[in-house]
Amino acid sequence: SNKPRKKKKKRKTKKNSAGETVEDNELEDIDSLLERIEDPRLAPQSQGGVPADSRPLLYVEHRNLNPENELKRYFGARAVLGDQRPRQRQRQYVRSMWLTAPKNTWPRYSKTGITMQLLDTRRGVQHFTFEHHREYQQVQFKFLDAVESMDPNNIVLLLQMNPYHVDSLLQLSDVCRMQEDQEMARDLIERALYSLECAFHPVFSLTSGTCRLDYRRPENRAFFLALFKHLMFLEKRGCPRTALEFCKLILSLDPENDPLCVLLLIDFLSLRAREYTFLTRLFQEWESHRNLSQLPNFAFSVPLAYFFLSQQEERPELERGQARERAARLLQLALIMFPSVLMPLLDHCSVQPDARVASHPFFGLNAQISQSPALNQLTSLYVGRTHALWKDPAVMAWLEPHVHEVLRMVDAQDTLVQEAEHKRKIRYQSAPRNIYRHIILSEMKEATAALPLEVTSQPVMGFDPLPPLDSIVSYTRPERTSHPSNESTLSLFFRSLLPNFNLQGDMRHDGDDEAGAAQDLNQGVNRLMAAMRDMLANIQFQEPPRDDNPEGDGDWD
Repeated sequence: SNKPRKKKKKRKTKKNSAGETVEDNELEDIDSLLERIEDPRLAPQSQGGVPADSRPLLYVEHRNLNPENELKRYFGARAVLGDQRPRQRQRQYVRSMWLTAPKNTWPRYSKTGITMQLLDTRRGVQHFTFEHHREYQQVQFKFLDAVESMDPNNIVLLLQMNPYHVDSLLQLSDVCRMQEDQEMARDLIERALYSLECAFHPVFSLTSGTCRLDYRRPENRAFFLALFKHLMFLEKRGCPRTALEFCKLILSLDPENDPLCVLLLIDFLSLRAREYTFLTRLFQEWESHRNLSQLPNFAFSVPLAYFFLSQQEERPELERGQARERAARLLQLALIMFPSVLMPLLDHCSVQPDARVASHPFFGLNAQISQSPALNQLTSLYVGRTHALWKDPAVMAWLEPHVHEVLRMVDAQDTLVQEAEHKRKIRYQSAPRNIYRHIILSEMKEATAALPLEVTSQPVMGFDPLPPLDSIVSYTRPERTSHPSNESTLSLFFRSLLPNFNLQGDMRHDGDDEAGAAQDLNQGVNRLMAAMRDMLANIQFQEPPRDDNPEGDGDWD
């Protein structure tokens, strides 16, 4: 096997001023260098033995945004691509994108009227916003009319004329998902992402983590929602690593306000993708200023991540021991702070607690009844979403002794237990609006059932659920011609049957010209008669079935 070596060209060498030999072709084999860089054994080590990642916490990798790369790792390239490779040679040229791959079945893309502008740059952070041009605003007004009509066919007709209108794609995707057409729902979301990415500013970066979008601007919300819906499809598709990367992208767009509250989801995706080190790093770096431990999902998921790290045999024994200690300490603090999580979690895992735990009031039914509705929403969301991760027998065996240790602390009236009870009474009085928005988008029935009446009583639109109360509006919808308030009961009845019918028609507003009023009345009556004729002409009466035996051959019951 020495033939490849003979074919290699000899590398030219030259000496620099110091007399050292320098190879001109040092970077010839880029693939081998990348493999060396990505080798975990060559990664820089921190003091605790954990590989130190010098990149920003919310750094997004382009390759991890493509679900095919993750599926290839699971099933192999042949199983994922199949016979697609020969067809790609005949495929027409399409623009290369990062968020989604354009499909040949999509309509031909043309400029939609959406652009992105750079607002300002502050402390190394760039603030952008999407803008709607006049032609796109007109389409947006037609879309709002279609939504108010409560007929999805009107949105379909609008998309036939404007195939890349983003809000129409988002709304129709929800309709398809409700009709169990998951493939079409996912395809519409990908088309919306493609439309928005085509409008990116030249300096807008998905990976840097320093580009911001303000959710208060209605033009920006579609991008947040499309990313969120896309990552939910990816997670259901079995691509948690790709979904985690999209989750990091959403969080990097507005990490301070987190309008879709993806912090309630990022821990679950990290555990599903087995990115335990990322989750522990996020907790360590953000705990001091974001109080992540006060969220039930972080309080329980972080010790679970440390437990999984302690089970990795390839790690040094010292590091595994440290992970076990941190997992034990954090799990006990989570059980003390949120005792209402344990019993629903065991119930979802089909695990029967022992007599001491089941009979103790600390973890009993009172723990769930006494907590505030806002805390109940958070705990229900966490249990409903992550209970499958706790079903592992090894995890349950690790959980049991710590539950008994917490009961011992409760019986001993430990100060930690009293402090946690005081915190629960003071905090969690009401949930912020972004948590409600997250629960609605997640569609977790356990958490949705706990939503307050002021949220469930108002209409929620899939293209803009619970808009911010301090929205920054750049353009407004023109006022529609409202029907007069002095309509008769007959007119209201016929307009309920025929929405376009207006008995009073083009009534003049001068009111003093009696002849003009009489003429308007005659026109209104004529319009009413024409509408009734149209309605009666469209009514079809079904003839009763004929009976060949008029005498009848049966008895009345």
